[in-house]
Amino acid sequence: MAGTLYIVSTPIGNLQDISTRAIKVLKDADLIACEDSRHTKKLLSHFGIKTTLSSYHEHNELSKSKKLIEELVGGKNIALVTDAGTPCVSDPGYRVVNLAVKNFIKVVPIPGPSSVFAALAASGLPSDKFLFLGFLPKTKKQIEKICDNYEYEPYTLIFFESPKRIKKSLVYLQDKFGKREAVICRELTKLHEEIVHGTLYELSRDFSDRDNIKGEITLVIKGYQEDKSQSSGEIEVIISNRLKTLNNLGLSLKDSVKVVCEDYDISKRTVYDKALRIWDK
Repeated sequence: MAGTLYIVSTPIGNLQDISTRAIKVLKDADLIACEDSRHTKKLLSHFGIKTTLSSYHEHNELSKSKKLIEELVGGKNIALVTDAGTPCVSDPGYRVVNLAVKNFIKVVPIPGPSSVFAALAASGLPSDKFLFLGFLPKTKKQIEKICDNYEYEPYTLIFFESPKRIKKSLVYLQDKFGKREAVICRELTKLHEEIVHGTLYELSRDFSDRDNIKGEITLVIKGYQEDKSQSSGEIEVIISNRLKTLNNLGLSLKDSVKVVCEDYDISKRTVYDKALRIWDK
């Protein structure tokens, strides 16, 4: 019988955040596929785990995925971990999981720490609907494109960002999103954890005065909210832009109409007529 692939979440900082189930799986596995063996050895040593390690990262993902599948088909149980948090979330892992599914190998998630959910929970911003968009792109033009695509999304937006680029990124974001509420979560669960609330303008002003910013950063931005003082013409433009965004993202006309109707509390007929004009172009 084929083995099982376990997707194991590990601490993003504080080692006490690991679950007892994760420790057991890591101990019992035949092999641990890890992003950086040096980093994972520290975790395993802390909990007295002596399971064999195999390096699995973005540079060898394609070739290593096939080898791991061979091991799984041969009956070995493999635990997949990354340096911190949940594998496959802006981290290596997708390819081996995808291959495992295609080869009818059992995949079992071992949930646990995630900077995405930790930041969202601590942000105080709406959490019923949100979009995680991974790392912010590096250039001003690319960030502006992201802003254009999601400017009228009512969902809370979540990004990862480098401490080296956060100052410039905040300037670009405030130029496009204005004084929208946002939260910077830095070094979550670690000794120097910091959670800073404010508008994008206030955060940009605060961090512009800082030198030598360190640590991993998760940025949470409040979604679009309709201004009740807006004219009917302005609202129509917003709805049209939202439909265009959904069209560009590949949603069907039917699904796009449903999303907009729910988010803006507008009649289906009104939205459907607008959508037809956009989809016909």
